[in-house]
Amino acid sequence: MDGSTQLGEDIWTVAGRTFRSRLIIGTGKYKDYALNAAAAEAAGAEIVTVALRRVNLSDPKQPMLTDFVRPDRFTYLPNTAGCFTGEEAVRTLRLAREAGGWDLVKLEVLSRTAHLYPDMEETLRALKMLVAEGFQVMVYCTDDPVYARKLEDAGAAAIMPAGAPIGSGLGIQNRLNIHFIVEQAKVPVLVDAGVGAAADATAAMELGCDAVLMNTAIAEARDPVRMATAMKHAVIAGREAWLAGRMPRRMYAEASSPMSGLI
Repeated sequence: MDGSTQLGEDIWTVAGRTFRSRLIIGTGKYKDYALNAAAAEAAGAEIVTVALRRVNLSDPKQPMLTDFVRPDRFTYLPNTAGCFTGEEAVRTLRLAREAGGWDLVKLEVLSRTAHLYPDMEETLRALKMLVAEGFQVMVYCTDDPVYARKLEDAGAAAIMPAGAPIGSGLGIQNRLNIHFIVEQAKVPVLVDAGVGAAADATAAMELGCDAVLMNTAIAEARDPVRMATAMKHAVIAGREAWLAGRMPRRMYAEASSPMSGLI
């Protein structure tokens, strides 16, 4: 895990870039780009993911994401949402680099299933192709610690295990696997997908993750801006709890006050 605290400032680093906010939000499913921008500001986010196949970055006749969620304010993290083969993902990110000069990217290659979990064989294959072309790749993956190690060994800049299926809001379903991934990783680990409530974001950070990425949990809230604020505080609380170190778990009671010398 690559989180660090320097001179009292809690920062984290991925691919040589340093950030203070540990909450990354998406740019999809919002009513409009203005609401998306307001939520990003309320979240205190510094990174936003951009689904290149689903947002308008180039047609000035239509509302453009860049007019609201400004690239000079946020670090854009292009992703390959909607790709089902390694070739599709690589081609999409090549276009992203040509269009915006982006080399820090998020790779996701999905399976054609109801749960849309990543196709890990295709994901690993695409990662190797992208690393060979000089991309810095943050990789969305299943919560399999063995595959997480393979991704890191292949050059992933960050590991991004799913807490639960995309858009499900079910929260982290296998905390033990996330713990194992965090424990072994030498690159940042971010829970990506499945967050539904502020408690889920806190739980991810309490497991030692470097950051949390979410989209639907904020975009589909009744009040997205207020939920973005809640998620910001949830991530901060979880991070502070992780740094503080929780009390030991015990099988039996231990009195808060001494049991001897009572009056």
